[in-house]
Amino acid sequence: MPFQVRLFSEFPGARLPEETGRTYAENALGKARAAAGLTGTLALGDDSGLEVDALAGAPGLNTARFGGPGLGDRERRELLLERLRGLEPARRTARFRCVIALVGPTLGEQVVEGVVEGIIAEAARGSGGFGYDPVFFYPPLGRTFAELSDEEKARVSHRGRIRADSMITQTGCGAAW
Repeated sequence: MPFQVRLFSEFPGARLPEETGRTYAENALGKARAAAGLTGTLALGDDSGLEVDALAGAPGLNTARFGGPGLGDRERRELLLERLRGLEPARRTARFRCVIALVGPTLGEQVVEGVVEGIIAEAARGSGGFGYDPVFFYPPLGRTFAELSDEEKARVSHRGRIRADSMITQTGCGAAW
């Protein structure tokens, strides 16, 4: 890769903006603009979320804050499962969505999106991944994201669907130019 990737936190004075956008793209652009403004270099920002149809798209933009402050991944999953309790699989449809923004002095602003469709399982399964992975069932492979290997998940996930034709390449859990 012809770029050196550095974390925003490595730069003195780095402070990401709050996620106050009304869309994933607004949040991703806000992060990328803040990083590009501070560093004067090409910067990447992303925002992602889980959208559950039976919950009118929630948790959506509030995926990381679902249920309020102080809840961890396990408590958020349990809350999600409680809200869907008793619903048949056909009504438990959901998707992970990721939007990545790239901002640079000569590039301008680029935004790409990846989406993966699935179903919210009735119970958590698997030990891999993080967040909602144990309850996100991916029908084509017949397993939850937490049951997939890192390589399998990288190929089919919302981040993995952002490909070179979008100018972004998936590497592990994050994306890099």
